Amino acid sequence: MRAVIRGALAGTFLLTMGGAVSLAWPTQVAGEEAAVMTVGYLGLAPPADRAPVSPLDQELDDEGVQGARLAIEDNNATGQFLGQEFVLVEEILPRDGEIAAGLQELIDQGADWIISGLPRDALLAVLDSAQGEGRVIFNARAPDNDLRGEHCRGNLFHTIPSRRMQADALAQFLAYKRWNRWALVHGRTDEDERLAAAFRESAQRFGARLTGEKQWPHTAMARRAEGGFHAIQREIPVFVQDLLEHDVLVIADETDYFGEYFPYQTRLPRPVAGTQGLTPVAWHRAHESWGGVQLHRRFERLVERSMTPRDFAAWVAVRSLGEAASRTNSVAEEDVLAYMLSEDFALAAYLGLPVSYRSWDQQLRQPILIAGPRMVVSVSPQEGFEHPRTPMDTLGHDEPESPCVL
Repeated sequence: MRAVIRGALAGTFLLTMGGAVSLAWPTQVAGEEAAVMTVGYLGLAPPADRAPVSPLDQELDDEGVQGARLAIEDNNATGQFLGQEFVLVEEILPRDGEIAAGLQELIDQGADWIISGLPRDALLAVLDSAQGEGRVIFNARAPDNDLRGEHCRGNLFHTIPSRRMQADALAQFLAYKRWNRWALVHGRTDEDERLAAAFRESAQRFGARLTGEKQWPHTAMARRAEGGFHAIQREIPVFVQDLLEHDVLVIADETDYFGEYFPYQTRLPRPVAGTQGLTPVAWHRAHESWGGVQLHRRFERLVERSMTPRDFAAWVAVRSLGEAASRTNSVAEEDVLAYMLSEDFALAAYLGLPVSYRSWDQQLRQPILIAGPRMVVSVSPQEGFEHPRTPMDTLGHDEPESPCVL
């Protein structure tokens, strides 16, 4: 699917033809030609056989790209006064689509910057392709630590938090609560194994102790358990009965195929945290502080659903470009990049502290929300966790421990 988005003022004109969307902008100062920045969004369609674990869950096929669309509107709201215009071109590929060909389509449409809504392996394929050589790419989906470590690239920026950042955010909150004895249950996927490794590292970093660890042995439980919740109610207490005394049960289930069944079904009356229960997230639908409700309302008017962390990551990526372009009064790549990586760059992202990019791995430093299903409980970094540069650098790999060499 391809789309071209130029932005909108009050009274947007929307035209949809064959999957393409065009929003026309009155831009620039009268008599002057606008300086144009074209941003490309490269995404991957969700699996055709994907089904939510709960009937209350929305099945989203536009996650990520909608955040980029809103950010284009936000950028143009300022850009029109500066003689700048921001254009979004999109390629949402089928699951078996050719990644390099999709990137080339965006380049052919004039994309100077790329927002990636791709998982790890597809993103690495883009970076290794001739089309991705040297082109600036914002990772707005893949949380893998190695993309900020041994596989980091000089042309790769990250607006989605790494697994280590999320694990550290949760570990800080649990340390604040003095819930220092963890039991860990993780799934069988590669993603679950990587997240479990991040939780182990964070536990060690913040003084928690793993009293037990188990791997969930089954595939999607909702389809396996013929007895429904009666089978779940019998099975989970037996599964966790050999985990030693703990304060909190930490779940690593990124694909959401078993973890949602654990709250209220454990043998001991203990809270559940991790990917289910109490979760560390970049954005949450219940976030209201620091003007967050304004962003929610603008997004919901545009999309008619709640913003997700992937939407937020794409929004931050495009807004970063808009902020740098407006501050430097330039859309030239060298000017925008130099400002984004400078100590002067600070983007208001409705998280209490302005966000910026780490120079050593080009990860966005940002607060992480600690949330339940319907309410934000806290935000990390927690009070008392200090850092000589900024408390946000207590989340994720700090400069001295980072394996990234740019």
